[in-house]
Amino acid sequence: MRFASIAGRAWLVTPDGKGADIEQASDGRFSADPQSVFDGWHALGEWAAGLSDEAFEPVDPTAFELPVPRPRQVFAIGANYRAHAVEAGVAPPEQPVIFTKFPSCLTGPGDAVAIRHERVDWEVELVVVMGREARGVSAADAWHYVAGFAAGQDISERAIQRLGPMPQFSMAKSLPGFGPVGPVVVTPDEFVNPDDLELGCAVNGVTMQSSRTSDFIFSVGELVEYISGLVPMYPGDLIFTGTPEGVGATRKPPIFLKPGDVLTTWVEGIGTLTNPIIKEQAQ
Repeated sequence: MRFASIAGRAWLVTPDGKGADIEQASDGRFSADPQSVFDGWHALGEWAAGLSDEAFEPVDPTAFELPVPRPRQVFAIGANYRAHAVEAGVAPPEQPVIFTKFPSCLTGPGDAVAIRHERVDWEVELVVVMGREARGVSAADAWHYVAGFAAGQDISERAIQRLGPMPQFSMAKSLPGFGPVGPVVVTPDEFVNPDDLELGCAVNGVTMQSSRTSDFIFSVGELVEYISGLVPMYPGDLIFTGTPEGVGATRKPPIFLKPGDVLTTWVEGIGTLTNPIIKEQAQ
């Protein structure tokens, strides 16, 4: 199942460019609100499996918006790719490194990202969307709690990140627009192997990151187990699962985003984000 938000409404979509408005097709059984559908995600999946082809109509993929607009919690994982840990000069962590992104930073798959700093970096990420409340879930059972995957960017302002005696991860990665997510949410059963997906990003058409999620240090199941063992996770919560090697800050010389750039991000089987980088206007 593939889920999208169009004009603020929840839609089922297909890879060949068709879609069905969920509220209309279900005669009001399910809400039009994209965030609310995650509260009944598994019931939605059962209903969608029986939906006839006649319910679908052509849709414009460029109209897709942020598919998870109001998550209660947004978790993010640091140093979760073996090759990225090497380029960052850190030892592989013994347990997941957790920080948060503020939900206010989230933006859509085609939205412009306004910047005012000079050390703004890219970080392609696979984003996990939760599909039911999880408390003390084992890694073996974790897939029953995952609604699906989206592509994401953990855009980061490196100067803010390194201010002070301790890293400022959450603030540096939560400026407005610093969390593009989309273009759709895809259920795990749509993938041949959901633990091994190709992902990458490019700046102005030049590939900067290219890897596979099989390079994870901690799998999706292990992340769900670790986080849900500490705090409850709720339907629609997000996990930014970490970024692979190729970030701008570790290049020699470093490369950072600037106004006029176009940041393109993709994950196998999900789709592409295309986010123009613009200059933030003075307040």
